[in-house]
Amino acid sequence: MKKIIHRTAAVTATLCIAVFFSSSVLVELFGSQESIAMVKNLIVMRGLFILVPAIAATGGTGFALGENRKGRLVEGKKKRMPFIGANGLLVLLPAAIILDQWAAAGSFDMKFYVVQGFELVAGATNLTLMGKNMRDGLRMSGRLRGKKPK
Repeated sequence: MKKIIHRTAAVTATLCIAVFFSSSVLVELFGSQESIAMVKNLIVMRGLFILVPAIAATGGTGFALGENRKGRLVEGKKKRMPFIGANGLLVLLPAAIILDQWAAAGSFDMKFYVVQGFELVAGATNLTLMGKNMRDGLRMSGRLRGKKPK
């Protein structure tokens, strides 16, 4: 059961971040200020209520599943998780909230776009790290083979 919860939560969290990232980029490039404000509000008021429990469930079940396991793959996952969590809690969450507030106020100035840039870099970083964790998890389960030796 832990494996199913872990897998489901990890996919949900990764998809949330991917949707937040892509919707932010697309609305910034092609949307109006009203559209940007709507997307920012949906991320904070709806999306975070899906993402935060998914991240918590992924981390909790991951530590439980890896508790008695050793090896390079599990150690890599254990090293990445604190960074993913800290990046989410200290960069992505505050950035999402402040960008939502600024967008709602119509404050699309330089500071908005600087914070938006930091949020996109942090989001891309978390997506990359979460992708590596998924890859290593699939390798640990035997569902994905490692690179073939040359």
